[in-house]
Amino acid sequence: MEIGRFDQGIGVTAVDRESMDLKLDAAVAEVREHALRGGRKGILITRRAPGSFTVTLSEEVPYGLTQERDMRN
Repeated sequence: MEIGRFDQGIGVTAVDRESMDLKLDAAVAEVREHALRGGRKGILITRRAPGSFTVTLSEEVPYGLTQERDMRN
C-alpha cells in the first residue's frame, strides 16, 4: 500500500492556469481514492509558491472535505 506516499503528498507544478487545473484535478482524484479507503482523512491542497502545490491526505481536514492552504510569502 502506498498510503505513506500520499501522507507526504503529491507535488504539482504548472506554468499556466490550464495545466494547473488539469494537474491539480488529477492529483486530487488520486489522493481521493486513498482517502475513501482510509475513511479518516480529508484532502489538503497547499500552494507553496506560484505554480507549486502539494496535495496530501491530512488529519487536519475532516474526512470528505477538501481544503486549500496558501503558504506563499
